[in-house]
Amino acid sequence: MQLPEDQIRAGHIPAEIYRQLPYGTDVHKVVIVQEAPRSYKGPIVLALVITAGAVTVLLVLAFVVQVIAAAAIGVLSASGGISYTLHHGKHKELSRAGTLRRSRAPHKRSRPVRSAHCHRK
Repeated sequence: MQLPEDQIRAGHIPAEIYRQLPYGTDVHKVVIVQEAPRSYKGPIVLALVITAGAVTVLLVLAFVVQVIAAAAIGVLSASGGISYTLHHGKHKELSRAGTLRRSRAPHKRSRPVRSAHCHRK
């Protein structure tokens, strides 16, 4: 019994408590009141309940937003207020540098432009 708590549980009075008793006190009539050990059950359960409640609220909120968005898109698409167009065409390729590479068009050979005062006759 090294700790004072162990001595008190065994019914003995630890030396430091014995020294604090006034002179002439009957040791057999001394009652030592101990504080109950702290229980962490309540705070842990409270934290779990708060977390579960927050997750539930977020899930319900996400579901409501999804239903509202689906209804809005249904109304807009039925009334013609929203349209979706697919573009089928050539896909642009990326060069090795990561920029868009322009496809090479055939070179047009254009004639040099002559001024109006140079006419052949």
